[in-house]
Amino acid sequence: MGKIRAHHVRITTFIHATEDEDKVLEAISTFIPEDIDDEDVIFDIDETTGFFGNPIKVVNVEIKRSKAVRKFIDYFKELLSEEDRRYIIENLDEKVDEEGTLYVRFNKQKAYLGEPEIDEGGDTIQVKIKVKAFPMRKEAVVKAVREWLEE
Repeated sequence: MGKIRAHHVRITTFIHATEDEDKVLEAISTFIPEDIDDEDVIFDIDETTGFFGNPIKVVNVEIKRSKAVRKFIDYFKELLSEEDRRYIIENLDEKVDEEGTLYVRFNKQKAYLGEPEIDEGGDTIQVKIKVKAFPMRKEAVVKAVREWLEE
């Protein structure tokens, strides 16, 4: 098969009051290929309040256009270490939901250093890829992602 196709990509993280906003935004930029046009990347920061009244910013990045999504998919696969690819493959049932979205979380600090690494902790950058598959069932998406990562 070789490649997966996707409807869109979403990247989400939080900026806590104790964090440097520029550094968090730089960490997110690790996941966005340089050859994607700026107008193809929808960037949004919402301000909210945490459980203890602390200010939190929610960063949402969305890539929707087909060409940009394809570039992201290729780039994303290159970012993954062999170990991270194996981890995703071994945990695909938990990483893909019933709507066909692949969820992968990365360590925010490692991403800032340009060394993305999967991390199941709380302070992460979440990448969500809405995969195209036919028929649109979880099993078809799991199979497509497995073939893509094993190639």
